[in-house]
Amino acid sequence: MNNDYEKIVFRSIGIIRSPFKDRKGMPIQPPGAKGVKGEVVLDPSLREGLKDLEGFSHIFLIYHFHCNEGYRLTVTPFMDNAERGLFSTRAPCRPNPLGLSVVRLVEVRDNVLKIEDVDIIDGTPLLDIKPFVPFFDVTCDKYEVGWLEGRRREVDEKRADARFKGRE
Repeated sequence: MNNDYEKIVFRSIGIIRSPFKDRKGMPIQPPGAKGVKGEVVLDPSLREGLKDLEGFSHIFLIYHFHCNEGYRLTVTPFMDNAERGLFSTRAPCRPNPLGLSVVRLVEVRDNVLKIEDVDIIDGTPLLDIKPFVPFFDVTCDKYEVGWLEGRRREVDEKRADARFKGRE
């Protein structure tokens, strides 16, 4: 890798809890995880940062894909049988293994967030929480979704399989 790019180090601010103990058979995106309950257990020293979060119905969770090893620049994503460029997919094996999910916020209790629509493996290290704000996060009326056009319904049924290598 080019030396012009600096190394960045993050620390986990909490742990995401879910019923998914291994990747095989997990939903691949939040729409396929409708109603799946989980928790975010935030580092207690950061509890004050949750003030006013309970007014939001949905939050972004930004997390570390800690079970993955390595990456390829072309992959066959869960939603397709063709090889695609990594950055045109949501494949979990990436140069910087960062995950992003929008989940429903059910309750804030002390340093624990009760959440639903969880598509994340149990024990995943949390890096950040941000409120989902439609008028910030949805900026236009018409979208183009590239090779995913016409596949909206498939995401509800698709489940993870063994196509991405990593430790369990």
